[in-house]
Amino acid sequence: MPTRFVQASDGTRLAVYEDGDPAGPTLVMVHGWPDSHVLWNSVVAKLGRYRIVRYDVRGAGASDVPAAASAYTLGQLADDFEAVAMAVSPKDPVHVVAHDWGAATLWEYISRPQAGARVASYTSISGPDPGHLSRYLRDGLARPYRPKRFARALSQGLHFSYMVFFRTALAPVAMRAFLAEAGRRFVINAGLPSQHRHQGPTFVADAANGMKIYRANFPRALRNPSRDARRDRQVSVPVQLLVNTQDQFVRPYVYDDVYDDVYDDTSRWATKLWRRDIRAGHWSPLSHPQVVAAAVAELVDHLEGAPAPRALLRAEVGRVRKTFGDTLVVVTGAGSGIGRETAKAFAAGGAEVVVSDIDGAAADSTAAEITHIGGTAHVYTLDVADAEAIERFADQVCADHGVPDVVVNNAGIGMAGSFLDTPAEQFDRVLEVNLGGVVNGCRAFARLLVERGTGGHLVNVASMAAYAPLSSLNAYCTSKAAVYMFSDCLRAELASAGVGLTTVCPGVINTNIVHTTGIHVPAAGQPGVARRRAALERMFEIRGYGPEKVARAILASVRKDTPIRPVTPEAYLLYATSRLMPQALRSTARGRVV
Repeated sequence: MPTRFVQASDGTRLAVYEDGDPAGPTLVMVHGWPDSHVLWNSVVAKLGRYRIVRYDVRGAGASDVPAAASAYTLGQLADDFEAVAMAVSPKDPVHVVAHDWGAATLWEYISRPQAGARVASYTSISGPDPGHLSRYLRDGLARPYRPKRFARALSQGLHFSYMVFFRTALAPVAMRAFLAEAGRRFVINAGLPSQHRHQGPTFVADAANGMKIYRANFPRALRNPSRDARRDRQVSVPVQLLVNTQDQFVRPYVYDDVYDDVYDDTSRWATKLWRRDIRAGHWSPLSHPQVVAAAVAELVDHLEGAPAPRALLRAEVGRVRKTFGDTLVVVTGAGSGIGRETAKAFAAGGAEVVVSDIDGAAADSTAAEITHIGGTAHVYTLDVADAEAIERFADQVCADHGVPDVVVNNAGIGMAGSFLDTPAEQFDRVLEVNLGGVVNGCRAFARLLVERGTGGHLVNVASMAAYAPLSSLNAYCTSKAAVYMFSDCLRAELASAGVGLTTVCPGVINTNIVHTTGIHVPAAGQPGVARRRAALERMFEIRGYGPEKVARAILASVRKDTPIRPVTPEAYLLYATSRLMPQALRSTARGRVV
C-alpha cells in the first residue's frame, strides 16, 4: 500500500512508497515504462541504510490515470518528480536513480535552473537525455560520409522503430490483449530467476496506459535540440551513467559517441560525471540489482562525505590515471620470478597489489620493491595447495581491501623425471600446487567477481609444456596441460558474467625455477643430477628471456582480454605445431631435457 499520495501540479494523485532508514540520506527512485515502483524491489533490499522513496508515475500502479495523452509530456512528468521531492524532502536535496522514461524525465528536470537545489545526485539507467540523443541521431544520419557513425545512428533509429506503433490507437488494445504478457515473458523476464521478476498486479494496465507517454513525447522528445536552449545549459547536478552494454533498445554506442564529442570539454553540459558499463540488458535493475545498488551507494556516500572507492574513481570521466589505476590486483607466487615481476608491473601501472607467496620473506621483499617505486602492496603468506587457506585468504583480502579486479594465479613448482622414476607423493605435490593452486584460486575469487557483477579478470599461468609433451617432464606437463584445459572450460563459463580469463603459456624463462625443480632419475643416474641442473641453469641464462617480459605480456593480455597468450618465440612455435601437426610433438615426446 502507498505510504501517502502527493498531488501533482495538475491535480493528479501520485502514489508514494517509503522504505529503509528514515534517518538516512533520501534516495528517490523513478521507474519507466511499462513498470511501476516494484521495479526497484531487489535494489531497495540492498539499500536498507538509506531512506528510500519510490512513486508510481502517472498512469501506473496506484497513481491516477489522466485520460489525455497531453498530460504525459516530459515536462509534466518532471513536474511530478518535483512535487514528490518537495513533499518528501522540503528542505534538503534528494539523490535520484531513474530508469528508462524515468531517466529521460530526470534529464528534463536537471536541465532546469533550480535543479541543483532539489537534486543532490542523479544516476541514469537506460534513458539518455532526449536532446543529446536527438543530436546524436540527427548528426549521424546527416553524415553518410562517416560510415561507422552513420551506421550506428541508423541502427539506433531502427531500434526505436517500435515507438511508431506505440503511437497508434491500436497499441493500447494490443497491449491489453497479448503484447504486455508477451513482453513480460519473452523480453523483461527472459533468463531472470523468479526472485528477480518484479511486476505489480497492474502490469498489463500500466503497459497500456503508458502508451500515452509515447504519444505525448515521440517524436517530440527527439526534436531538434537547437530549439531548446536548455539542452546546452551546463548541468550542475552530479551525474552517474549506468550504461547497459547489452541493452536491446538504447544501444551502448549512443553514449560512446555522444560523450566522445565532449570528453575534452565535459563542463559544456555536466560539471561532474561518472560512467560505469554493465554487462546487462535494458532491465538491469531486475537482472543486476547488486550492481545498481552498489553504484548508487558509492556515489551517494561519497557525495555525503565518504572517500571515493576504487570503482567510483575508475568511473569518473576525465580523471587522469595510469592504465591500472584504481584497481586491486592479487598475485600468487609473487615472491620471485614471474610472480614478482608481474606484481611490480601492475604496481607501476597504478594498481594496488596483494602479494602472496608460501615464502613470507620473499613476499616481503617483493612488497618492498613495489613500495620503493611508489606503489602500494599488501603481503600475505599463502600455500595455494591448501584449499581452506586460500578461501580464508580471499575472505581476508575482500574484508581488508575489497573484491579484487584482477587475480593472477601464478604460484607453481617444477618437477623433472619420467613417471616411473617420480615418487607418487612428489607427483601428487606437483598436481596439488600447479593445478590445485589454480583451481583453488579460481574457486575462491571467481564467484566473488561474478556476484559483484561488474566483471574482472583471471590470469592462470600455465606453460608451453601444456601442449608440448615430454616424457622427462611428465608431472609438470600433466599439471600445466590440466591448467590449460581447466582455463578453457572456465573461460566459457565466466564469459556471460563479463569476467575475462587469460591462460598464459611461457616458454623458456630465466627464473629460479630450475634451481628449485626436483629432478628424479634412476639410482644409477643420481651422480649426474647436479651436472644436469647446472647445464639447464646455464641454458636458461644464455636464453636470456627474463620474467619481466612475461609480466608485460600478462598486463597486455588483461587489457585486451586475450584468451591464450604464449610467451617467447618457442612457445608460439610449439603452440602452432600443436594445432597444425600434433603428431610431430608426440613423436618428439621421448626427448630428454634433463
